[in-house]
Amino acid sequence: MNKLAGSLVIGLVALTGAAHAEDWPSWRGPDGRRVSSERGLPTTWSRDTGVAWRTPLRGLGVSSPIVAGDLVLLTSQIGRGPLRPGSHPALARGGAESPADERPLGGRRVDGDGDGIVFVVSAFSRVDGRVVWEHEIVAEGDLPQAHQKHNMASPSVVSDGERVYAWFATGQLVALDMHGGLVWQRHLGRDYGPFEIVWGHSSSPVLYEDLIILQCDHEPGAYLLALDRRTGDERWKVDRGQGLRSFSTPLVVAGPDGAELIVNASEGLDAYDPSTGIWLWHTGGHNEYPIAAATYDDSGTLYTGRGHRAGPYMAIRLGGRGDVDESHVAWRVPTGAPYISSLLYYEGLIYMANGNGIVTAVDAETGRRVWQDRVGGIYSASPVAGDGKVYLFSETGETVVLQAGRELHILQRNDLGERVVSSPAVSDGRIFIRTDESLVAVGP
Repeated sequence: MNKLAGSLVIGLVALTGAAHAEDWPSWRGPDGRRVSSERGLPTTWSRDTGVAWRTPLRGLGVSSPIVAGDLVLLTSQIGRGPLRPGSHPALARGGAESPADERPLGGRRVDGDGDGIVFVVSAFSRVDGRVVWEHEIVAEGDLPQAHQKHNMASPSVVSDGERVYAWFATGQLVALDMHGGLVWQRHLGRDYGPFEIVWGHSSSPVLYEDLIILQCDHEPGAYLLALDRRTGDERWKVDRGQGLRSFSTPLVVAGPDGAELIVNASEGLDAYDPSTGIWLWHTGGHNEYPIAAATYDDSGTLYTGRGHRAGPYMAIRLGGRGDVDESHVAWRVPTGAPYISSLLYYEGLIYMANGNGIVTAVDAETGRRVWQDRVGGIYSASPVAGDGKVYLFSETGETVVLQAGRELHILQRNDLGERVVSSPAVSDGRIFIRTDESLVAVGP
């Protein structure tokens, strides 16, 4: 291992805090790359076979499950929220003859005890899927309109092993202990202004040292915010201007000169010092609806897409200052990035899957295409990898399992028979998949 690679590994331990060896503490997983180091991961399952347990969900949402200790955690919305008309692209499944007849998440109703909207943080046993506890938060304040692919329970929770942090599209943020008790709460929509962003908020919180960092790139006034994870008090805030939008989740990664907070937004990619909020560098141009989050390799290179309308994807070396278009952009491909799902770096290749069922592998060093093929499906969930395999989760409920490598080799197609929009978690030999109706654990 070279010096820089070693510093990246050490740095990530410091960035994410202490975690159980088999935890998947955020939707990115333990190393921030959606890659599992485990062996013997499952290859074959169906709705009725290869499933360790299946637990019905009370509400709807597309937040990813995360694994912390003995718990699998996710959020849901109960009650119908406002749906923005004209949503695109269409959801899969639902028996629809046309996109207009599809079953949107944002406008679907899951009835509760009243007429209001309630957010639920649910904790399930990692072993058998039983509900261990639930914490409810009544939606307060302005209710933003959502894209048909999601609702106000889109951000995934994050855990440091001592607390669970859950954020919702109203701006409500709660810190819970590992038994579901409330530690503190904030309402950012009231404290800093309404959450107003076309298609609705979806960015998830990230942890760094003793901070919880939030990307609030909303059109009336965009900002980054760091709170003390013990108290919820503001530690720093960076105003980013008006008209900026982002649906992406930040990434904190160790660079050659210290940690860098990477944010993907409509006017480009920026890096900040996560301790202070001081701006470090910028690259990229305008892209209307950036959703994808960055990933990285052990050499200190970032990879990200700017996927709206099959926008560009690129490789950027960490450690730059100012405008790094000429100095630190290793390569840039002008078109072809997925709209929603993020790029996956694994064993020297970049994998990507788009909403048209096309899967592409790209050489990480050069950006050149290695292979590309139409495998079918609609891919909103971000792929994960481990055990020499790449897992692609389609909205149709099918998981395409690839053998990682420089030739396309499909090992298996597995159909759960339920729509999948959320990215999965991998832990202790199992893959945890959220469907429209259930939380499913596949594996032994």
